[in-house]
Amino acid sequence: MDVMQGRTASPILVVDDSSTIRRSAEIFLAQSGYSVVFAEDGFEGIAKIMEHAPALILCDVLMPRLDGYQICSLVRHNPRFQHIPVVMLSSKDGVFDRARGVLVGANAYLTKPFTKDSLIKTVAAHLAHAHVSVSAH
Repeated sequence: MDVMQGRTASPILVVDDSSTIRRSAEIFLAQSGYSVVFAEDGFEGIAKIMEHAPALILCDVLMPRLDGYQICSLVRHNPRFQHIPVVMLSSKDGVFDRARGVLVGANAYLTKPFTKDSLIKTVAAHLAHAHVSVSAH
């Protein structure tokens, strides 16, 4: 994975059923030089993961049909994708929600609505860590 000047060779995937959250993430990430792909629900998210092998996944916790915890668990159990950082997005900021995210293998938890600064700092930190992890193998 190439991480240069805030950009990645692979896009960042945003999986969220809220068009407002998808649009905010798109604006914030594009302004910082990242390419972005979107999915409106969990099943579309899984298809986009298979298609794009994203550098990082931002995933809403509560979605119809397939929720963020299930997506994260599927990613962690697939050898092809298990290295991809997963950041859970939720309007809830409870200990239980964070603990459940850790249990399924999420790398971070970001409370919605997020600021540009908090999103970019979280993304950059986890892309840098993923780059180190991938390079070390």
